Amino acid sequence: MKLDFLGAAGTVTGSKTLVTHEGKQLLVDCGLFQGYKNLRAMNWEPFPFDPTKLDAVVLTHAHLDHAGALPLLVKRGFRGPVFATPSTIDVCRVLLPDSARIQEEDAEYANRHKLSKHQPALPLYSEEDAQRALRRLEPLPLEQPGDVTGGMQLRLRQAGHILGASSVELTTGDTTVLFSGDLGRPDDRIMRAPLPIARADHVVIESTYGDRLHDMQDVEAALGEVIRRTAARGGIVVVPAFAVGRAQALLYAIYRLKTRAAIPDLPVFLNSPMAIDMTEIYHRHRAEHRLSVEECSGMCQVAEMTRTVEESRALNALRYPAVIVSASGMATGGRVLHHLKALGPDRRNTIVFAGYQAGGTRGAHLVAGERRIRIHGEDVTINAEVVSLPGMSAHADAEQLVQWLATAPQRPRGIYLNHGEPGPADALRQRIERELGWLATVPWLGQSVEVA
Repeated sequence: MKLDFLGAAGTVTGSKTLVTHEGKQLLVDCGLFQGYKNLRAMNWEPFPFDPTKLDAVVLTHAHLDHAGALPLLVKRGFRGPVFATPSTIDVCRVLLPDSARIQEEDAEYANRHKLSKHQPALPLYSEEDAQRALRRLEPLPLEQPGDVTGGMQLRLRQAGHILGASSVELTTGDTTVLFSGDLGRPDDRIMRAPLPIARADHVVIESTYGDRLHDMQDVEAALGEVIRRTAARGGIVVVPAFAVGRAQALLYAIYRLKTRAAIPDLPVFLNSPMAIDMTEIYHRHRAEHRLSVEECSGMCQVAEMTRTVEESRALNALRYPAVIVSASGMATGGRVLHHLKALGPDRRNTIVFAGYQAGGTRGAHLVAGERRIRIHGEDVTINAEVVSLPGMSAHADAEQLVQWLATAPQRPRGIYLNHGEPGPADALRQRIERELGWLATVPWLGQSVEVA
């Protein structure tokens, strides 16, 4: 069996691993590259394989860095099945068309205001491409074996992280390769913990937080303090948030803060059609998370849902304390950019980044202390307070990743670290070798590895 690391190698985005066995090809994840411009430019390059010869795809979960290039794959000729958990499919039905709409809206905005070097600016893919991709999705429930192609057998296992997230157990003959996907935290307040490893001769594991431990601060209390002090100066709290997972965690935290009167009863707006639909999906899949019916309802009802463009624009004219939660989580696109542009220059306001910010994103620049960012072709000065709450990440930290590996019933023959920037990935490699005594490798982008 051969593994080609074609994304999320040396970076945390663009997850794609091509598995080849006896002439058959399976792609594990099909994510968009995000962050630095040179990475984003890779989305426009031809795939390093022929999409028409690809037999199948399996998704670990629905975040754009793992599933966001699926419409592009279909646009370029892929016609096979895409396996995923039923709840991941539900999330993709919301996420992929919304991703396409954002790209189409951004291209239209750039053309209308003549902001692009390209004439005309074009979206990477259209909503029609996204709908065609959705028709390729085939449900594979957790723990249910599924035959893919050419003697490959899949089993999806609970990974935590977000709704529907799974690790992929791929078996060919006597060899099993386990792809962790993005692993959640065992102490997550919403998602259940990742399952221990059942079988793995080789493990491909994420390393996003490979060089650090989560801050032990009470993130909910910290968020409450930010909201209180911003409201006291008459300001608005703007929270860029991933529509899948992070937005729901924020709404749940705000619901809990309001329930015990830890923050003023100020208005909360969820300005992301995708996040609005996602909150409803959490209701339908309550068995997969820890929330009770009452808690799930509270999370869904704590915010006023902002769907239309007109409603979104009206939020920029608010002159009273409020909280606006809006995508995208790293401020790479979407409606939150308009809020940063309109509300960021006002010193009374606060911008809260909840969780990891990939290098090269506007979120990473602001968290690092930069106060001039480029939005829609214009330089915007950010005078608002900027707060980072890294403890809100849905990723396992270095210690939790090593603890998960240690659940393997026997020593794997190979450990491969992907989905991490060079520093964190190498730090985790060293920790695995030091604490477990296992040889680990950090593949480079484009590297091929034979496993048996």
